[in-house]
Amino acid sequence: MMIRVRSRDGLERVSVDNLNPTISSLKTLIENQLRVPIAQQTLSTNQNLLLAKTPEQALQFSDMADPQTLISSLGIGHGSMIFLSYEGERTVAGPSVKPAGLFGKKMTVEDLIARQMRISRQENPNCASVSFDRDAANAFQHYVNESLAFAVKRGGFMYGTVTSDGEVSVNFIYEPPQQGTEDNLLLFRDPDEENQVEAIAMGLGMRKVGFIFTQTISQNKRDYTLSNLEVLQAAELHSESDLKEWVTAVVKLEVNENGGADVHFEAFQMSDQCIKLFKEGWFVKEVGDLDPKLSLMNKDVVILGKDTKEVDNDFFLVLVKILDHQGPLSSTFPIENRVSPVTMRALKNHMERTRNLPFVKRISDFHLLLLLAKYLDINADVPALAECVQQQSPIPEGYQLLIESMAGSCRD
Repeated sequence: MMIRVRSRDGLERVSVDNLNPTISSLKTLIENQLRVPIAQQTLSTNQNLLLAKTPEQALQFSDMADPQTLISSLGIGHGSMIFLSYEGERTVAGPSVKPAGLFGKKMTVEDLIARQMRISRQENPNCASVSFDRDAANAFQHYVNESLAFAVKRGGFMYGTVTSDGEVSVNFIYEPPQQGTEDNLLLFRDPDEENQVEAIAMGLGMRKVGFIFTQTISQNKRDYTLSNLEVLQAAELHSESDLKEWVTAVVKLEVNENGGADVHFEAFQMSDQCIKLFKEGWFVKEVGDLDPKLSLMNKDVVILGKDTKEVDNDFFLVLVKILDHQGPLSSTFPIENRVSPVTMRALKNHMERTRNLPFVKRISDFHLLLLLAKYLDINADVPALAECVQQQSPIPEGYQLLIESMAGSCRD
């Protein structure tokens, strides 16, 4: 039997001969195979263990604290993932390697640089946490769950704010034109539409803070956190931004205690080293039949004392704490670039449904503002309307008449 163990060093595996060991036996195997002393080990089935910053915080995760508990009673079996926190440093013996160049072989400058590129896990994210607006997150996952049944991938750009303490708040999600399959997500970037999104965000006092995508049901049966294709896409989009707190979020279905399925959100940052390697062209982008849990480099790198071109994707992921909040915007207006196009009929229905609310409340929805932006001046009208929404100040009468006219132009 094989148990997967994720720690600050990435994903490793422990071989277990006994089909139903106790936690005490499992800790002994981890000590023997991974060289982490039993006294330093804290184990849990909860991934948030890796966010613990002190031994005291780690001890709060007590689901695997009883050494006599059988792991099967915790639902742990072949291929299961557990999480390991420990203090101190690990000594990992690498292979004995003859220095290149001693017997007539010359090393290039590129060879020397590659030999110095040591892949290591980043301990802490650059952002303290990411908080999702409940309505925005629900509108995204509900479509994927109810309409797509998690059969194909879906993605979007997250917009919100970042505090001076590195706390990221996501207040709306923009879904660009795209095509998803079971394993891949192709974004059809529309510069004009993205300029409209940026104009709205600017007026709202927000900015692009990350990328969110879904994993399909078929992916959930595989042995990785993010596939190599997902790492490449996440690193590319992260590299476009100058925001060090940029967040990559994943939405997927997970089996709960009762055998049912729950929608689950995870948040990561691609490590600083990952983004550096991507910008410098180390990643091979045509991965072919490579195991999806591995990313392929075009030069040897050093991991745990070994030279390799294949890097476990988990080395590039830094777990981020997730929170939620009720943001300033609603998410009831139909969302762009889905199966059904958003038309003026949607605007008319929305305005009729919300007629009893103050006008600024009626248009306090990013997706509604994006529809209006297609017909308004992107440099003047769009930021002005968005600023009114941000401040919840009265909408000028001229804009009210214009929006009502646009809604009224739809004929039954």
